[in-house]
Amino acid sequence: MRRLAHWRRTARVWRLTARNGGRYVVHRVRRVGNRGERRDALDEQFAIRTSEDVARELGNMKGALMKFGQLLSFIVEALPNEAQQALATLQSDAKPMAPALAAKMITEELGQPPQRIFLDWQEVPIAAASVGQVHRAVTRDGRDVAVKVQYPGVAESIESDLDNAEAFYRLGTAFVLKGLDAKGLVDELRSRMRDELDYELEADSQTEFCAAFAGHPFVSIPAVDRATSTRRVLTTEWVEAMSWAEFEATASPAARQRAGESIWRFAQHSVHRLGAFNGDPHPGNYRFSADGDVTFLDFGLVKRWTPGEWEQLAPSLDAIVVHRDPERLITAMEEVGFLRAGHGLAPQAVYDYVSTPYTPYLTDTFTFTREFVRDAMATIVDIKGPHAEVIEKLNMPPSFVILDRVVWGISAILGRLEVTAPWRAMLLEYRDGGPPATPLGEAEQAWLALT
Repeated sequence: MRRLAHWRRTARVWRLTARNGGRYVVHRVRRVGNRGERRDALDEQFAIRTSEDVARELGNMKGALMKFGQLLSFIVEALPNEAQQALATLQSDAKPMAPALAAKMITEELGQPPQRIFLDWQEVPIAAASVGQVHRAVTRDGRDVAVKVQYPGVAESIESDLDNAEAFYRLGTAFVLKGLDAKGLVDELRSRMRDELDYELEADSQTEFCAAFAGHPFVSIPAVDRATSTRRVLTTEWVEAMSWAEFEATASPAARQRAGESIWRFAQHSVHRLGAFNGDPHPGNYRFSADGDVTFLDFGLVKRWTPGEWEQLAPSLDAIVVHRDPERLITAMEEVGFLRAGHGLAPQAVYDYVSTPYTPYLTDTFTFTREFVRDAMATIVDIKGPHAEVIEKLNMPPSFVILDRVVWGISAILGRLEVTAPWRAMLLEYRDGGPPATPLGEAEQAWLALT
């Protein structure tokens, strides 16, 4: 049965690929003989139709593929707005499971139907995402809560998706990314996504982060209700706040600035000081107040540094942003496995390529924009461009894959918010014990002094 489900899911992926491959061929034919605005209009129409198709298919499939679509929805800035909006539905508006199925899951996990567990239970979910959907409820002692219920069969779907991903990465390593450790990379993703399927682990992580950020001046995390949480049901404090779409449409420049810097500092504190960080930074996992305060949701995909792991990766980051030294970078990358011995690459060529996502930290003040994210991503994936030789010989150590996801995800969020800040000085607060560079940095330092 599991093998049959795997093949059915794989077939859907290939049908989606073939359908859009055929659409691309037709699109290229239609472009012939057209110039200027007409060609641009055809390109935009193709992008929109393809994005709508991908969003519809992945939204129904859930699992790891839907997560991939969520990432695309706010990182791929080269897409037209309508195409991004189609993919953005994957952030919180996927097709939900039927109310009876959600109630059945609650009954199996908690021993009684939701109408008996909770004082009030809303059958229609308020959000449906890649692993589970969220219902609003009221506990028997009168507390408003959010109840996340896992989709039946989603574990098998994720295993199937990751099997397909490994085959895809192996194909890539055979022709282009020859230095990539495909198995190691997918094994790291598999471990993290298996963690995400266990809501008891997520409850532990969220409780840990609640304690770590207790009393923090600009980070809020909802508390977990252990009495109504199990391996496949997670109940947390309800947060009355704006979604990403609402905040992005209405926020003032000051609120956008505060929210963006708060999200950035939350990640830096987690990575550099806690040794554990949320590896899923997409807009559906944040809630906002009108003045830019942020509540952080969803701690299913948490990466924890194993002993010595961050100490191996950090020298490469420091060589880029602290020392800005190509020779030091080469040495650090060879030691951790980003480059194999005897690669023959010029240090400056490597530095020019790998520093692309870190451009904001190489100058005193920088404004993140959607254009920056678009151009930086284009540089990184341009396998036939000026950095082709570097790309061919680079490897991504498995321990770096989740951090890389965070770097790109947060950069995309900051680009949408157009946040300006002294990013270099701010990063040095975490990497080199530098003084606070902004008022939020000062507030965090004051909080640290009390903890």
